[in-house]
Parts: sequence; C-alpha cells; structure tokens
Amino acid sequence: MSTNISRQDREGLLEKISEIRSFIEDAQTEGEKERLLSALSDIERDVSDRKFGLVYEEHREKIEDVLDNHTAVFVEDESAAVLQGGQENLLIEGDNLAALKVLSENYVHQVDVIYIDPPYNTKNKDFVYDDTYVDAGDRFRHSKWVSFMRKRLELAAELLADGGVIFISIDDNEQATLRFLCDELFGEENFVSQLVWEKKRKGSFLSNSITNIKEYILVYTNNLKRFSGLVGQVTRKRETYPCINAVNKRGLRTIPAGVPSNYKDADYFLPEGAIISDKTMNMVLHSDLIISGGVLAQDVVIEGNWRYGQEALDEYAAQGNLYLTRDLYLRRIVEQPRFKMLKDLLSREGDDPECNYKTEIDPENLFACGWGTNEDADEELRQILGGQKKFNYPKPVRLLEKLIASVRRSDALCLDFFAGSGTLGHAVMKLNRLDGGTRRFILCNSNENNICREVTLARLKEVIRQEGYEASLKYYQIEYKMTKSD
Repeated sequence: MSTNISRQDREGLLEKISEIRSFIEDAQTEGEKERLLSALSDIERDVSDRKFGLVYEEHREKIEDVLDNHTAVFVEDESAAVLQGGQENLLIEGDNLAALKVLSENYVHQVDVIYIDPPYNTKNKDFVYDDTYVDAGDRFRHSKWVSFMRKRLELAAELLADGGVIFISIDDNEQATLRFLCDELFGEENFVSQLVWEKKRKGSFLSNSITNIKEYILVYTNNLKRFSGLVGQVTRKRETYPCINAVNKRGLRTIPAGVPSNYKDADYFLPEGAIISDKTMNMVLHSDLIISGGVLAQDVVIEGNWRYGQEALDEYAAQGNLYLTRDLYLRRIVEQPRFKMLKDLLSREGDDPECNYKTEIDPENLFACGWGTNEDADEELRQILGGQKKFNYPKPVRLLEKLIASVRRSDALCLDFFAGSGTLGHAVMKLNRLDGGTRRFILCNSNENNICREVTLARLKEVIRQEGYEASLKYYQIEYKMTKSD
C-alpha cells in the first residue's frame, strides 16, 4: 500500500521541496534545469495554495485489497427466503462496498430512490473503519469518514436512474463535509434540499450546550431537469382561481366569445372605455363587452393585471374552464390535480391534531400527520422484535414511508446500503399496500454482531407475517472468488 503523502506535515513537505530545488539548480544542462524547476513549482503551488472545497487524506480500506484480488459474488441462502408472492426484494449480507460493486453490474441507472443512514462519526465509536472503532482520539477521523463515504457514494451515483433521488440522513458532525462531498459527486446544481427532521419530543437538558432535537436529510438528484420534485400534497377537488392579481404587471388580453357569464343579467352591454373595479384592482375595457343569453357574445379586449398570458387564457376558454363572475371579473376553473411541494421542515406533529403515530399516512397529504421521532422508532422496533432494545437509533418507518411517497413513483426501485434495522424495506411494503404500488427494495447490511440476520432479516420476516404483506424476500451473502494469485 502506497504512502499517503498528504498525511505528512505540510511545513516539513515544503522544506523537502526547498532542498530538492537546490539540487535541481545544480543540474548540468539549462534545459533540464528549467523543466525540473517548472514541475517543482507546480507541486509547491499545489501544496501551498489555499483551496476551496473538500480537502482530506485518502485512506485505503482492507476490503479494497480483497477486491483487488477477488471477485465478489452474491450467493443465495434459500433457507432465509420469504415467498409471499408480490414484488421480489433483496437483502444482501456483507460489506456494502463489495455489494455496490456487484450491484453495479446489473443495476446501473435503474435505482429510482436511494435512502441511507450512514454512521454519523460522532466521536462516540459509532463508526467502524477496517474493524476498528473511530473515536475522538483518531487524528484522521474526518478523513477516514470522507474517504469511506466517497467510495460508496461514487458507486451509488452510478446506480441512480436519470432524475432519481438520494436521501442521506446526517447530523451536525459531518453535515458540512457531506454537503461538499455531494456537491462534487452529484453536482452543486443537482442539490434539491437540506431537510430538517425533528427527531425528538425533547432533548437532553444535562448538556451544557444547545439542546439538539433535529437531524438533517440531504437530498440530491443526478439530473435536476428530469427530477419531478418532492410532493407534499395533491389536491384533486374542483377549485377556481382569479385571473387578475393586483401586484402583476398590467397588459391587454383578449377574452374569446363563448365564455359563460355568472352576471345577474343574462343580456348586458358595457361600452369600450368602461372600468370594472373593486377596492384593490380594476380592469379597463378596450372594446365593447356584450353578454347575450348568459355568454360572451363577441371577443372583448381587457386591460388588467393578468396572472396568465394570452395563450393560457385561450386554452382555458377552449376547455370550458374560464368564466365571468357576478362582478364581471374572470376566474379559471381547475379540475386537474395540483401539487404542493414538500416543506423542508419535517415536524414531529402534523396539521391534523387528531393524527398520532398509529394513524395511517395519507400519501396525498403528507402535511396532515407528523414524521415520527426516535422514540417512535424505538417503540416500533421493540413491538416488532419484542424484548430489549436490539438496535441503536433506528429510523421511524413513517419518516421513510413519507419520503418515498413524496417521490410519486409507485413502481420505484429503492436502495439502502446502510440498511440497519431494515426500516426502508418495511416502509416500501407498507406504502405499497396503502396505495397499491409495486415498489421494490434492495437492502445491504454487514453482519457485524449478527445484525443482518437477527435484526434486519428478523424484522422484515416478522412484519411480513404480522402485517400480512404480499412481498417476497431473497437473502444473499457475499463471497469472494480468487481472480489472481497473491
């Protein structure tokens, strides 16, 4: 394994460059001297210059050495499978870097939604690197985390479908670092949002610092032009909207003959130059307004503060979705679905005070109920698996269910390569039953402390049994086949 030069003390490295420069200056030919000095100046500038962006030490992992000499393959454990019909889902036991490399052979640009809850690098031994816990005493704590995440996110980016979306949970420890990293990998222009999740009802008051009750979820796509956004609410009921807005720029529009009128008189005439007004706005007629038999008898030109252009008004009139009001203003009838985008604050309480954590979500109104908390997730997992706490800091199924619902893809392929307790799989199955979707999931998890079998697999099997999901699950383990001699 090569030495990582960036780990060396910067001032010491510059001192060595100075010594090399003196040696080069003694070179025999002038041409050779100029070439070597120019190359050395480039190195010196790279070391000395301040840079904007993510600067860190690269770290090589043991699994990379294994993958250099072996091919990772998935081997099915048929004894762990669940065959309940419905969509076929995958649970993969093993190192997630190896799992992503194998998945990249068959799922490039096919994954619609990625959600991950990686280690937060909190200094409290939550992050294992090469079978060793990384804590506050490790001087390369941040660099190891960035190096670890970059390799996995680079492969994940290849799996993401065009216009797909990735959600990454994180806290204050690496939020800024992760933002820089994702800007590099997905493109700053493809940043969607930094969601704030209210994870607790109340924080600890034993700390001397700020009481922390939130986490973040960074959201990126790989193609913002093809990304359809995150929808918080769908409104389908018939509504009407005004065609005039006092703050808009004034202009002329022609309202075509045949538009129906709700004016009190079925037959009515108003001459060119007349003003139709209320307290906040007015319209000026640039031609006669003639109503006959309850409809506009001829085209009329009106000056006003219009919300819509001429082409849009013509389209609404042709569709029968434009009419004159009792005050002779114009309104548009809207019957097609309207979408409100997701808010960036995921509160533990929703707009409906009668909703609680046991209330089923409404996929068409994610604002109605809250997004769940750490306490909800702990109790949820305890109810499923029984007994004492078997996994630290699980995410509530409601959080992931609503994130997936916001994507509005009922046939989405969803991936989580830090699967933990298997919340993503649970959320996918629950949402499918709720809205009739055909989503599938792929989960990857290490089997450290038997977590993949005793928590992830156990949870998925139990919720399929308890909640009666029509879903099938195949279980694979990663094995390594020698490709060349050591």
